[in-house]
Amino acid sequence: MYGEGFSHYSRILPDVTGLRQVPVRNRSGFIERAVWDEYYVRNWSIWLDLYILARTVWVVLRREGAY
Repeated sequence: MYGEGFSHYSRILPDVTGLRQVPVRNRSGFIERAVWDEYYVRNWSIWLDLYILARTVWVVLRREGAY
């Protein structure tokens, strides 16, 4: 199901947050989630991680995308 992106997807470990949780939260399907995870692996940097953490705090406080 992951297609060519599986080698990238399998390199990331489960964690508290991720790039997908910032813009789309629970509104994404499996394929979109895999695309976001592959993008993260291909473009990783400490700045991207800091951005994700800052945005995660923001969306949690604003309750964006929460049920």
